[in-house]
Amino acid sequence: MKDIQTQKATFSIPSIIALVAAIFSFATGAFWGFMLAMIAMLFGVIGVLLAFSKNVRGGVLSVFALVAGGVGLLAAIIKGIAWVM
Repeated sequence: MKDIQTQKATFSIPSIIALVAAIFSFATGAFWGFMLAMIAMLFGVIGVLLAFSKNVRGGVLSVFALVAGGVGLLAAIIKGIAWVM
């Protein structure tokens, strides 16, 4: 008989980085909020792509980070416009 080993799926590091960056994008000013939102969106895309593997979890987490990064990006732009005016 073949001995088949199953490996427990783990969360991908990019999905966790994306979520943390998206959360912190709301807590900073316009510039760092913009940068963290861009990082969240970049790592969110990487996390979604990695989630297609059977051994990697975090697809939903990455999608949530993408949405939160987009909202954080809008918030940073509004903060920047408010700061200029």
